[in-house]
Amino acid sequence: MIDLGSLSDAFALLGSSFTPWMFVVPGLVIGLVFGCVPGLQTSMAMAVFLPATLTMDFLSAMLFLTAIFTGGQFGGGVSAILMNIPGTSSAVATTFDGYPMARQGRHNEALGVALIASTVGTFFGYTALLVLIGPLSKVVLKLGPTEMFVVILWGLTLIATLRGRYLGRSLLAGTIGLLIGTIGMSPNGVLRGTLGNDHLIDGVPVIPAMIGMFAASELFTVGRGAYLVEGDVNARKVSLRRIFAGVKLGLSTPMILLRGGLIGTLVGAVPGVGSSVANLVSYSETRRRAKNPESFGKGDPRGVAASESANSSSEGGSMVSLFALGLPGGAGTAILLAAFNMHNITGGPRFLREHSDVVYAVILANLAQAVLLLIVGLILIRVLSAIVKVPLRYLVPIVLSMSAFGAYGLTGTMAGPVTLLVFAMLGWALRRYEYSIPGAVIGLLLGRMAEGELLRSYQISGGHLDYLLTRPVTFLLLVILLASLFLPMILEQRKRSRGGDGGPPRNASPVTSDKSA
Repeated sequence: MIDLGSLSDAFALLGSSFTPWMFVVPGLVIGLVFGCVPGLQTSMAMAVFLPATLTMDFLSAMLFLTAIFTGGQFGGGVSAILMNIPGTSSAVATTFDGYPMARQGRHNEALGVALIASTVGTFFGYTALLVLIGPLSKVVLKLGPTEMFVVILWGLTLIATLRGRYLGRSLLAGTIGLLIGTIGMSPNGVLRGTLGNDHLIDGVPVIPAMIGMFAASELFTVGRGAYLVEGDVNARKVSLRRIFAGVKLGLSTPMILLRGGLIGTLVGAVPGVGSSVANLVSYSETRRRAKNPESFGKGDPRGVAASESANSSSEGGSMVSLFALGLPGGAGTAILLAAFNMHNITGGPRFLREHSDVVYAVILANLAQAVLLLIVGLILIRVLSAIVKVPLRYLVPIVLSMSAFGAYGLTGTMAGPVTLLVFAMLGWALRRYEYSIPGAVIGLLLGRMAEGELLRSYQISGGHLDYLLTRPVTFLLLVILLASLFLPMILEQRKRSRGGDGGPPRNASPVTSDKSA
């Protein structure tokens, strides 16, 4: 599967000059900082620094921008863990267990788990890209709107798994998120729910809404305390030893890291879906497979590992559509495509065929970036995690102000800060009455995407269900989805019926039961 001649040329290309490598560490640092700051986005950092790549050669430009991409994926997890603010939509699932760990004084361990999961995920994603770019590009060409709809539907199933104390309230919160996501112009050109407000024609700004529901509502709640992490000074200590313990803890769950890497790579390769779905699917699958799923959402490091490994590996997956098809898989790869155009290069099968040495060079360099991310992350993580030492009387107004400025920067109007305030109040109400905020955010994030893919499927098929008979990949994905939903419940029921829960088997005599005990 690997073109050994092109691979050899790629090694020669990377070793011929140190210039491309000079931009990797600055790119990682920029990505980390932008990913950590509430309201800023990795794609924003890439867009800001895109003009600087005009003076670089193509390989240097790609290494610089992909380094920002890699650093930003982990940076979004840092703010998700420490402040309950997913720095990117791909870090939503990281908040589910990362922030509870931080509130319990285990922020060092959570950051260590996230760092090693991001490193392994990035390495896995680009390794898969190196080996499978040819076959994956052919598979991606076969994916239509029906397949994408099933993948997005898989992400939406997480709403049901994040039930908390009340399954009905979680589903209702998810429905509220779905309804909010329908506000604005629909995919078929129908205006809905704007109440005459022109700012809502394009829909509710998702990132300000997400920050409002997750972060601002939480800050309103914790603002009465003294610090994010309660307890004595030792509880808020930033310890490199404990961060290394978190790294070791993450490495103790290799199957979770590999499964997250596989899910992230495959889902990330689907154009337009990407890491926003991958981290949710990975978290959901890890929770379903766990022997004690009730511990998730309360500070289980396995949840952090599952989310971070998937969102980081999705970066490599998204490069499949960029290199092989010339299609961006998300905002980050859209900016990489702009860099292609700035250097008069067109992605697609021809580029993959004629410049395979450059493609392999970018992939190999990103494998090295994964290792550098671990080093740079360990160096900067002490500075980034020092936020737990800041008193809340200073931290709350600073974070809210930065979030408001970031929301304004994302929209360019006051619609961003207003959205932040409105959804902060909605998030506070949901939290107050024990409705699932993650469920609402998942509905908001994925509902509009699902609607668009469903509409395109309907238009292509003409409304005829027999169209599905021509889509075997859709059937395969549906089988996987249904199996992931119902197979654990069926196996658990069979286990109970056979006495696997510790009680006597059906039709067993008391004597037999005593012997088995």
